[in-house]
Amino acid sequence: MSVRVTLNCELKSNAYANLLPFLEENLPNVRGFKGNRQVNVFFDNDKCEMLLEEKWQSVESHQDYLGFIEKSGVLTQLNSFLSSPPVIKYFVNADI
Repeated sequence: MSVRVTLNCELKSNAYANLLPFLEENLPNVRGFKGNRQVNVFFDNDKCEMLLEEKWQSVESHQDYLGFIEKSGVLTQLNSFLSSPPVIKYFVNADI
């Protein structure tokens, strides 16, 4: 069963211009990571907020990815664009 993961990120007010090249460079790595099925990026420019909506094979596969980017330094780079840590939520399909 797959899981939807959302990451709500409050951006620093001056981060947007530098964040886009960072995302363009790193999103292919997320999409190619074992267990990832989809990544979408949304912005609310008025509120300086970014939403990452992802589909993963499992919670564990997403957490494996988080561990990988923490060790590689990518998570530190991402956090440099944020005014606070992202809010991560996991959702499973209710099959209703």
